[in-house]
Amino acid sequence: MNLALSSHIGFRYWRARKANGFASFITFFAVSGILLGVAALIIVSSVMNGLEGQLKQRILGAVPQLTVHSTTPIEQWQSKITELSKLPGVIGVTPSISNQAMIQSSSNISAIQVYGIYPNFEHDLLASMQRSFNGSFEQLEAGKYRIVLGSLLARRLDVSSGDKVRLLSGEGVIYSPLGPVPSQRSFVVAGVFEMGSQVDANLAYVHYEDAQRLMRQKPGEVKHLRFYLDDPFDAANLSADVVAEFSKDDLKVTTSDWRETYGHLFGAVKMEKNMMSLMLSLIIAVAAFNIVSALVMMVVDKTSDVAVLKTQGLMTSDVMGIFMIQGSLNAIIGLVFGLVVGIAITLNLNTILNTFGISVLGAGQSLPVQLEWSQMSLIVLGTLLISFFATVYPAMRAAGVQPANALRHE
Repeated sequence: MNLALSSHIGFRYWRARKANGFASFITFFAVSGILLGVAALIIVSSVMNGLEGQLKQRILGAVPQLTVHSTTPIEQWQSKITELSKLPGVIGVTPSISNQAMIQSSSNISAIQVYGIYPNFEHDLLASMQRSFNGSFEQLEAGKYRIVLGSLLARRLDVSSGDKVRLLSGEGVIYSPLGPVPSQRSFVVAGVFEMGSQVDANLAYVHYEDAQRLMRQKPGEVKHLRFYLDDPFDAANLSADVVAEFSKDDLKVTTSDWRETYGHLFGAVKMEKNMMSLMLSLIIAVAAFNIVSALVMMVVDKTSDVAVLKTQGLMTSDVMGIFMIQGSLNAIIGLVFGLVVGIAITLNLNTILNTFGISVLGAGQSLPVQLEWSQMSLIVLGTLLISFFATVYPAMRAAGVQPANALRHE
């Protein structure tokens, strides 16, 4: 195949004024369709990525991303934490203890998840939760029985810093002649954190040793470790490495991760993102079919020209190359302008919405936007492949022209 010759003729055909005005009309809408499809795909995908990233930060930044459970106490747990923190993808490791409990104030009662932490270990790792407007995690001291509540939970209980609440734990129940009596203690609200998600309504933090006393466990004993990861979505892949690390000490452990509690939420977000991408990709596919129509008309118009070129020795592959290049030029133009428009709108999306007075999430809130260049590469590659395959059939029709039949009546 003479690529230079096919490119030259194909470019001339593309640049020349079309004899069939309807073919020009279809070509224009094919290019416009690819432009709109690519731009819409970039904008919607970026917003969905931003939503997923925001949920990851606001929810998975507060709950355990990966937890190791041991049936026996982990000996030398501080040195073990140092070793585990060096694993690829692990930001930090801390002792962990959690339990479902009931919390009661003077005006309300609610079911919550209580986590026991060592503030000195969690200080940097819980940085995303330090947006507390009443107190901080540093006020959690062993033996002081203080608690930090989520903002929605504090509002529901109608409490603030300094108020007392009562925790009732199902673990550590003692049996009396009157029946089972749950373990309970009074706690003082030390502060309130706000993640801006549903965890604010059912999460509370206390000091690790206070949580052990509440659950009537042996003080200072560590059986669970909580992992903070670079990417919480890698929790399943890291589980095997973590178990292997404990196997070196002949310690059998099990793991659990965030998917057990919030996997359905992120699964729904991922499915919605995939469905939106599929729907918008259909716009590009429809535009590619328009390229087929326009090229077929071009082949009909240029039948005589193709016949003359074939009589002069142009090979079948060269003829196919002419029309494939012509159709690909239309796709590339739509793709380039779609990328420019899509990226420009994405980077200025909130400004554009504010200019037109459109409030999607409510006053004072903006859409989360996150451009991913790997995703952009897939959009570009997918558009080029769809457009390329759309040019194959018209190019084959052109290559099948018989010079004797086409020039019989010329």
